Amino acid sequence: MNDEDPREYRWETGYEKTWEAIKEDDEGFLEASVADIILRAKRRRQTQKQGNTKLGMMRHLYLILDCSESMSSQDLKPTRMICTLKILEGFIEEFFDQNPISQMGIILLQNKRADKACDLGGNFRKHIKHLKTLMKTNLVGEPSLQNGLEQALSSLKLLPSHASREILIIMGSLTTCDPTDISSTIEKLKQEGIRCSIIGLAAEVHVCRTLASETKGTYNVILDDSHLKDLLYQQVEPSPAAAALESSLIKMGFPHQMNTEGTDEPLTMCMCHIDSVDEGSKLTAGGYYCPQCLSKYCELPVECRACGLTLVSAPHLARSYHHLFPASNYKEVPFANQVSICYACQKLFGDEDKSIYQCPTCKRMFCIDCDIFIHDTLHTCPGCATNLATFQLTHN
Repeated sequence: MNDEDPREYRWETGYEKTWEAIKEDDEGFLEASVADIILRAKRRRQTQKQGNTKLGMMRHLYLILDCSESMSSQDLKPTRMICTLKILEGFIEEFFDQNPISQMGIILLQNKRADKACDLGGNFRKHIKHLKTLMKTNLVGEPSLQNGLEQALSSLKLLPSHASREILIIMGSLTTCDPTDISSTIEKLKQEGIRCSIIGLAAEVHVCRTLASETKGTYNVILDDSHLKDLLYQQVEPSPAAAALESSLIKMGFPHQMNTEGTDEPLTMCMCHIDSVDEGSKLTAGGYYCPQCLSKYCELPVECRACGLTLVSAPHLARSYHHLFPASNYKEVPFANQVSICYACQKLFGDEDKSIYQCPTCKRMFCIDCDIFIHDTLHTCPGCATNLATFQLTHN
């Protein structure tokens, strides 16, 4: 805490700096200038990422959501709760798309209690379906941050040492009603190496700052709904692995999908829907069969409920590959009319482009939008990929 710049707490300083950067366009609007500030902030975060860093690829994340009375506030439209749930739906889908071999659970804080809504699992549809049921939930009482942390800790501490264990808290309340001293819970989380990150919807709270600082997580307070979405999506990429994280071999199964429609194979129910009576629990003849115990599942990835084997497909591991070997950070160079168009989107560079971005490997030039898209979504430099394809064709 002593290392922080005290000027960051003076709202006047940040206000003056903001208005120095914002300029009106030809029509008198500020949206273009604000969007440019956001893009450059994203790029600054991108340049801070370092390659060749050990990452926690198999992530186990508990999402702790404040469902107290404070979430009924209308500073986010239509309410904090509804706005947060809508953004969380996209976040969960993106999280599992970028981390297909990871698992997530959901814990709700309400009326001084912590209730586990979803256990750790890799089925994002199940999590999103449960979030939709929370749209009409009653928001009452105060949250208990300590009870939520203890609930997550009781599950995460049982996981093997090679797993990356994380907690993400979305807190709308400025108070927490805890049964005992929360400092003891923070110390347990620190000893277990569980990283806790908090997103505040109201204002900075000292106990949240302490929790994030002690567990090497992040703590941010949102400005608006767009900022909330940006902060949430920053949690999609795996964080650097903790020093205590051990390396070990993980046994996995790669089942092939067996479609036996039209044969004499009997209709059976998959293990993922055997306990439910929803529309998905129907008898089918095809599915994914565990190579170890032959239990059937309708989708991957999943942990076999019979033998405990982690079942994945090869594309799931391939999608995790780009986290280990990210595209090189582009170098910002001043624009001097030496290049007329962006190599990726073919956009014409103009006088408004003060800087362009160059790949250190292929030396191609890109605009700031393509730079962010390549590093956040594509994860492959188009110039390097084109050079590689040309080289292969030449030698074939």
